[in-house]
Amino acid sequence: MSTASLIDRFSRSVVPTYGRFPLAFTRGQGSFLWDPEGKRYLDFGAGIAVCSIGHAHPALAHAVAQQAQTLIHTSNLYHTEPQAHLAEKLVSLIGPGKCFFCNSGAEANETLFKLARKFGHDSGRHEILTTINSFHGRTLAGIAATGQDKVKKGFEPAVEGFRHVPFNDLDAMRAAVSDKTIAILVEGIQGEGGVHAAIPEYLLGLRKLCDERKLLLFVDSVQCGMFRTGQFQSYQRILENSQAAQTPNAGGPPNSAIRNPQSAFLPDAISMAKGIAGGLPMGAVWIRQPYSDILGPGTHGTTFGGTPLACAAALSVFTVIEKEKLADNARTFGEYLQTQLVLQKSSRIRNVRGLGLMIGVELQPDIPSLAVEGKTPAIVMVNKLHDAGLLTIPSGNHTIRLLPPLNVNMYESNHALQKIAEVLAAL
Repeated sequence: MSTASLIDRFSRSVVPTYGRFPLAFTRGQGSFLWDPEGKRYLDFGAGIAVCSIGHAHPALAHAVAQQAQTLIHTSNLYHTEPQAHLAEKLVSLIGPGKCFFCNSGAEANETLFKLARKFGHDSGRHEILTTINSFHGRTLAGIAATGQDKVKKGFEPAVEGFRHVPFNDLDAMRAAVSDKTIAILVEGIQGEGGVHAAIPEYLLGLRKLCDERKLLLFVDSVQCGMFRTGQFQSYQRILENSQAAQTPNAGGPPNSAIRNPQSAFLPDAISMAKGIAGGLPMGAVWIRQPYSDILGPGTHGTTFGGTPLACAAALSVFTVIEKEKLADNARTFGEYLQTQLVLQKSSRIRNVRGLGLMIGVELQPDIPSLAVEGKTPAIVMVNKLHDAGLLTIPSGNHTIRLLPPLNVNMYESNHALQKIAEVLAAL
């Protein structure tokens, strides 16, 4: 079957909710994908940070096959060993608390919204503060929480109870807190908003503010978690060299190495998804003590959350990351890619930013060959990279994201850099 015929079948039978690129893929291996015609693409999007250990990793394939022959699903009316094992793993990497499993980042964030509502119900508080240019999913509450007007159009009236303030602006957040506010929700790194990382002082200040005003502090780690930055959670990477994070009055106990999960900064809950199961649908929420029992029996649920199959997949991904030292690999090649991209800065690249293997390449705003009616410059650039055999992800109007698998190597990194340089030179 050709790419054109497959696209035609989609147009006739699939609801057009996605702005799909005119590409189709039939198989993947490692960091590469192949289309029906046999053309190979280097995948530096990894399914939008989902394929954390690449395509068709043998350990993941074996774990899924083995679990599928043992037990796929029982429902959450019962207990299964893979879910218990995965919850224990997450707790060991973050801190004392408990986990809820679901199917996606949007569902994980819905759990945060319900946790906040339940926590603030008796005191009459329900408002959640989020940030401008944030992204928290496409459910009705998720788009209300998202600080981007483009996702809200056509779905008014918005779910009540969300307000947006500038990102990395602690004073603005402090001023926005009202007598109705119950929680603050931020991303460690704004992925859909242009790859902007929180600064240490902002995170630590939010923790202190929430402690002072008896608010819950939530971190949306759906895209920036799962070792993408070189630490399990992006806030751990952001704070690891912060002097403020070493002091007792920074929101927690003194800390000489943020790798200790019970360190200077700890959110009250974290939403996770995307790369956690390497490609199988999975979302998770970690909730710290003493809030981890607020959502009791009957208050929340999901049919497919935390199935033995998805949990087995996630556990195998953690095993591969640890065995192959992929957190260190994310640091090494993230720094290499950023360094080389900075050297390419010219009249076409305005800025390069990010942490680990979550990199944003911001294009100059006025490149004539990227000015196409009805498309952002980022999408036009991504299409040009497609033609060159490189997959990247648009982020905002002028930024492309590089989100390669965590086991990316030198050959693949240099191959991507070469393709980017060639496309930039041809603009």
